Amino acid sequence: MHLSIGRRLICLLGLSSLGPAALAQTDLIAPVRGQVTDAAAATPVPGAVVRWLQSGPEPATTDNAGTFSLVRPARPEASQLIISALGYRTDTLVVAPTATAYLRVALRRSQELGEVKVEGRALSYSALTPTNSQMISSRDLTKSACCNLAESFETNASVEVSTTDAVSGAKQIQLLGLDGAYSLLTVDNLPALRGLSTPYRLSYLAGPWIESIDIIKGMGSVVNGYESITGQVNVRLKEPEKAEQLLFNAYGNDLGKFDLNLNLARPLSKKVSTALLLHTDHLGRRVDRNHDGFLDLPLATQYNLFNKWKYKSGTGIVSEVALGALRETRQGGQVAFREGAVGSTDYGTGSTTNRYTGYAKTSYTWPGRPYQSLGLLLSATDHRFDSYYGRRTYDGTQRTGLATLLFQSIIGTTAHTYRAGLSYLHDDYREVYKTGFVYAIETPEERYQREHRNRLERVPGAFAEYTYQNAHNLTVVTGLRLDRHNLYGWFLTPRLNVKYDVTANTVLRLAAGRGQRTANPLAENTGMLVSSREFVVADNLQPERAWNAGGSFTQYFKVAGHPATFVADYYHTEFQNQVVADPYSATSLLLIGNLEPGGRSYSRSFQAEVQVEPLKGLQAKAAYKFLDVRTTYDGQLLPKVLVPRHRLFANLGYATAFDKWRFDLTGQWFGRRPLAHAPGSTDHQHGPGVATVLPYTPRYASFNAQVTRAFKRWEVYAGAENFTNYRQRNPIIGATDPFGPNFDAAMVWGPVFGRLTYAGLRFRLE
Repeated sequence: MHLSIGRRLICLLGLSSLGPAALAQTDLIAPVRGQVTDAAAATPVPGAVVRWLQSGPEPATTDNAGTFSLVRPARPEASQLIISALGYRTDTLVVAPTATAYLRVALRRSQELGEVKVEGRALSYSALTPTNSQMISSRDLTKSACCNLAESFETNASVEVSTTDAVSGAKQIQLLGLDGAYSLLTVDNLPALRGLSTPYRLSYLAGPWIESIDIIKGMGSVVNGYESITGQVNVRLKEPEKAEQLLFNAYGNDLGKFDLNLNLARPLSKKVSTALLLHTDHLGRRVDRNHDGFLDLPLATQYNLFNKWKYKSGTGIVSEVALGALRETRQGGQVAFREGAVGSTDYGTGSTTNRYTGYAKTSYTWPGRPYQSLGLLLSATDHRFDSYYGRRTYDGTQRTGLATLLFQSIIGTTAHTYRAGLSYLHDDYREVYKTGFVYAIETPEERYQREHRNRLERVPGAFAEYTYQNAHNLTVVTGLRLDRHNLYGWFLTPRLNVKYDVTANTVLRLAAGRGQRTANPLAENTGMLVSSREFVVADNLQPERAWNAGGSFTQYFKVAGHPATFVADYYHTEFQNQVVADPYSATSLLLIGNLEPGGRSYSRSFQAEVQVEPLKGLQAKAAYKFLDVRTTYDGQLLPKVLVPRHRLFANLGYATAFDKWRFDLTGQWFGRRPLAHAPGSTDHQHGPGVATVLPYTPRYASFNAQVTRAFKRWEVYAGAENFTNYRQRNPIIGATDPFGPNFDAAMVWGPVFGRLTYAGLRFRLE
């Protein structure tokens, strides 16, 4: 660090003037005292941390007047004093062993620094956050096609992406072995893509829009709400003031699908900037590679746009406004199916979705107090869809509004910080599910009740979160929410995260807490609609409540002089109540109801991962995951359908000098998965006192590869997914009679259409 001689040397008092008595009584020398101020405003800086560079006495923190008193180290030689504060440049002073002058330190704000561009690869597992957090960077997102959010996790071991059925093309994520509905999905740190958008939500965010993805396992912050149970996935979209002025991406594959993306960003003034994100994709080719008479992927067209505006006043006010709109149509089913064809006897699925979103975030930071701010967060969503699955129709509307008022500051010093606020959630759900059957014994009112599921949720809440962080190795975050649900009454949400640095390179984390959510049983089980199973939904569904506890061990080390990371984590999720979709008890039915009295539902997840760079330009990571996910079905504790107990993951990436060439290879191995017995099967035995024997899938492996050639402003890439061409045999049971009692396209566990090859290009203007 470059410092002037005057800042490095504090007025030294000659030892000869002290006399022998003073030399013999060094322990009586007064502590170092002084004041820390803002260099620009000349105001005190409370909460600044003052410590010795060498190991020594406990650090001191400045009070509200910016003053401090710090005990001297035992060693008599001169020592370096480090002064740091949130929002300011860290400063260093050299203090003589007997200096008694009152120190006055003026810190400069961080924003006074000129722009510095750092080239390098950041650690994907954070060493700073109190939660077990992993980041997927924009560079990681270019290791695969990443046309949408679903494909953004292909080179990541923590999150699995599964296909819900072999017809509709819907995909879901899994975290800690549980469906993505149990993890909070946020966009720019605001809850989004929840509720009725669950079936196809991973296709609603285009890959080139994404700056990075943060994956948090276990309990997150109470600030973001009470719904998170297994963790949080936060998608950071391109920032107007930081994004490329222009990014164009074009993609095409051998199934006939193409994607086009155009990002435009520019500053309009010193205070205002904007970004416009555009996306469209289309698949119009009918493909049936396995010759079962069904399309391997549905025909689909999507138009999607998102516009962000950002305002920075320069006096503490920052405001961001965003608006988004989407329209998507899908059509799947038998190859011969044509929507609207008169007298058609072919099986088809389809959906039309219109979605509008918007949010506004405004914050004010007190001048001279970068740790104190007040924020108002507002978001709204209007999501509407019409869909059909053979003779069944499922239509829905969701209108959601969320408001959060958040204040954060310190208690005395920045070692003790807190956040507190109020929130209000408004959820209006309207669902219509028709099976095509009319029962002669039911009245029109009973039929209406059977076909319509309406729910209005109003949830005001208050929350507080306290963080303690010493200057050495301990961070503790405790949070508590109190919410009142208009349908389910009051409930508390406690959460705790602890981070302890055993050494500079060894980190331990613990997390525990509770979550609650209201299930949407139809939207969260649409994959089962592509079968002959009849849905039987209980009338008295209660909110889902679960406790999650676990922790992680992170070790940073060097391999051939390059950084490496080893992470192992374990999490246990135990449900107090769960809305259980039971595919086991009756082959012709999907029974949806509360967890039965005395029953259990839990998930145990263990993962170990190592990331190394053995050679310059070569990055490697490998992971093993163990999942034990079980639920009580009709008196028997059985594994959750389609969840593999064991999984292996490996990724290799190599880049030549200046990233001119990049090569990426990803392999995954999946253990056996339990299956539900097919509708109409005769070998099914289930019930109390009867040992259920489940069918299991075979083990298999899948490999993806991509090569990228970069030029000054262009990048050209090509790749293959599942290049060994592995396929699940007969993914659709009863394909020749889709309206019969044996039809089932929901037990999909492997690739349906085999190898997929693709190519694309990117063009950037910085």
